[in-house]
Amino acid sequence: MSSNKRILVAPLNWGLGHATRCIPIIHALKRRGFSPIIASDGAALQLLNKEFPELISLELPSYNIEYSKKGKDFKLKLIKDSPRIIKTIKTEKKAVKQLIEEYNISGIISDNRFGVYNKSVPSIFITHQLKVLSGNTTWFSTKLHEKIIKKFNECWVPDQKGEFNLSGKLGHVDSTIIKTKYIGPLSRFEKKKLPKKYDLMVLLSGPEPQRSILETKLLKLLKDYNGTVLFVKGVVEASITEEKQGLMKIINYLTTQELEEAFNTSDLILSRSGYTTLMDLAKLDKKAFFIPTPGQFEQEYLAERLHKLNIAPSCNQDDFTLEKLNLVSDFKGLSNFEYELNYKKLFSLF
Repeated sequence: MSSNKRILVAPLNWGLGHATRCIPIIHALKRRGFSPIIASDGAALQLLNKEFPELISLELPSYNIEYSKKGKDFKLKLIKDSPRIIKTIKTEKKAVKQLIEEYNISGIISDNRFGVYNKSVPSIFITHQLKVLSGNTTWFSTKLHEKIIKKFNECWVPDQKGEFNLSGKLGHVDSTIIKTKYIGPLSRFEKKKLPKKYDLMVLLSGPEPQRSILETKLLKLLKDYNGTVLFVKGVVEASITEEKQGLMKIINYLTTQELEEAFNTSDLILSRSGYTTLMDLAKLDKKAFFIPTPGQFEQEYLAERLHKLNIAPSCNQDDFTLEKLNLVSDFKGLSNFEYELNYKKLFSLF
């Protein structure tokens, strides 16, 4: 056991996926006698505060990454924002150095936060992207990412190593100078046999303004849907709000327990093709339809890959119609990997 060593767990606040996939890791740290400390900003920090009100939680500088209204402009916007992001990473590094001293931290787990590491304590970086897709600059963004990850002691990839995997070429590269461990898909959910409540569950997530653009489009289209719908906006607020529109129930967000029940009582899931969502749906053996975030190469690749593998259909945001949901019956759906993670071995670094 660890005699209550404090481990800083810091997910990136970009959509909710980085925060939610840290939930099983935080639970595992607690079970093994560590004292996790949460550090993030914005909705990610808010969500983890609600999940773990008993833990110390600290605010880190915000990267403030926003999407462009047009997906094709996203790369340009990111390049334009990069001086500010680099400045934030430097501020983050200083903040982490202070936190280590102030809270006597023995280890760090950073989910995609580039500045959350320190040479004085073992530092882990979690990512499913050893290859960072960015169109014709993929080689450059991958090299840049590799350079950042090298500053950490280990890189944990939440996927399986072999041919049967979820992340495809994103998490599997021919050679890498990074010390990599494949830890299997991470999900906070369990599959349960529950009676069906909803024909369709819509789960939105991701940065603005694209989350809102898709919300507006789907709410309009779903007025003509013939079936029961649970519409989860993916907006973390002070309290859960709920409204009804015919056979559709609209909710701002759900806690882990409520979301687990919602998934297990829904026939079909309509969502973004974010990697955390894929891991969750695989764990729950769900059928899904994906609409990747416009301009996000990673989500577009994952959706396309699952479509080609006949696992789940997808289309781009502008082309989506309700009729496209009928395609789902011709696809296999996602399935569980039955992967057992040895947390004792994994946490031995601390």
